[in-house]
Amino acid sequence: MSSYNIALNFEDGVTRFVECKAGEKVLDAAFRAKINLPMDCSDGVCGTCKCRAESGAYDLGDDYIEDALSDDEKDSGLVLTCQMVPQSDCVIAVPASSTACKTAHSAFAATVSKVEPHNDAAVVLELDVETNAPVFLAGQYVNIDVPGSGQHRSYSFSSAPGESKISFLIKRIPGGAMSTWLDSAQPGHKLALTGPLGSFYLRAVERPLLFLAGGTGLAPFLSMLEVLARAHSQQRVHLIYGVTRELDLVQVDAIDIYTARLPNFSYSTVVADADSNHPRKGWVTQHIPADALNDGDVDVYLCGPPPMVDAVRQHFDDNGVAPNSFHYEKFTPNAAARTA
Repeated sequence: MSSYNIALNFEDGVTRFVECKAGEKVLDAAFRAKINLPMDCSDGVCGTCKCRAESGAYDLGDDYIEDALSDDEKDSGLVLTCQMVPQSDCVIAVPASSTACKTAHSAFAATVSKVEPHNDAAVVLELDVETNAPVFLAGQYVNIDVPGSGQHRSYSFSSAPGESKISFLIKRIPGGAMSTWLDSAQPGHKLALTGPLGSFYLRAVERPLLFLAGGTGLAPFLSMLEVLARAHSQQRVHLIYGVTRELDLVQVDAIDIYTARLPNFSYSTVVADADSNHPRKGWVTQHIPADALNDGDVDVYLCGPPPMVDAVRQHFDDNGVAPNSFHYEKFTPNAAARTA
């Protein structure tokens, strides 16, 4: 009997995955996993269990009343979890906090397998994952405890879901807690992680994509590109990767691989330093090709430091750019301000 992975994304950023058996309703699968999704009647009458299906195939049947879910709501992607029977893996946005649903972050352990410095700009951290590691959506992040500090730091996965190794692209911060620890980290060191977290993740791909990355904000896009490549996506994807200095351009070779693996993928790099010899200088907003916006029929994903995110949003407003969807995530060196 087949089963499906259902990602439940709560409004506080926590994501939990539940296994839904063939023919099983999402509400029942969640309760079996001890996750109390909002509900009252469980018969398709009250509408209390209404959520939004963001991707996947499913059947709602006809055993619910229109007062609980109108045709317009159904057409917009709203579902009743007490009636929803998945026919594929699905992603569901739950309009409640994880704590209200009696669940919380998943915790898991991993072991350092590689620490690879990239100039003075960043470090690639690769971890071997133990068997209790959670699934995640491409673009999401985890909190990693910094050993011996009592602190944690938030990093987006740069690897794709479903791997026995996971990786992160970490900005070097002089004197920073994680940067200092990484200076002496060795293969075999243990780390504690919690997650996955975040509402910045790759949605169903139904139109051209524009990816805008700033600095180590490249990480989630490497995860997304791998997912697209494995799915043999034919959709048009353009990535613009902006940094302050040329030395900050890291993992460009990893990006370049996707020009062969994805037939309609292209990318460009931009350096802000006016003294650089880079062919494209300035800001990401100055190097967005008109065709990449596809007259607004485009899904835009943006990950970078707050000034970059604010600048792109202002640029879109000033120029009347209204993409079909716009998902963004801000990050700061020592903490994540996650928004989508």
